[in-house]
Amino acid sequence: MTTDHTPPPDHLALPRAYFAFPGPLRDRLVAAILDGSKTSTTGLLVEYEFEDEPLPLPGTRSAVVDSADRPVAVIEVTEVRVVPLAEVDLAHAVDEGEGHTTVAQWRADHEEYWHSADYRAALDDPGFTVDDSTVAVLERFRLVTAL
Repeated sequence: MTTDHTPPPDHLALPRAYFAFPGPLRDRLVAAILDGSKTSTTGLLVEYEFEDEPLPLPGTRSAVVDSADRPVAVIEVTEVRVVPLAEVDLAHAVDEGEGHTTVAQWRADHEEYWHSADYRAALDDPGFTVDDSTVAVLERFRLVTAL
């Protein structure tokens, strides 16, 4: 009898990176990561506080998961900025890879997501809303490898 002592793939030990909720939006975002058009993302500070998670740090790697919760890529954080929503710039909005050509378009789509029933339920706050002073965590990353 032989035993395989091959270590598991490195990505299995990495923290998971979830983009949106499982479904069509996550599928589009993951596809944009894989094709290289998505190199930034936005979270809200309230999410990190609610989940009691530390903010991402440059150099941190994570495994991007698809809607079936399968790891499909490894990304590495290259930059993190914490700013009020009013200070999100066009370069960040464009680099999210969702086709936005103005900050106003980006903001409208993101507010629709942040004001959704699913998002409010995830925060356990049925009246959650954002405004210009809401603190956002702007993350830039690079695709290390597709799995």
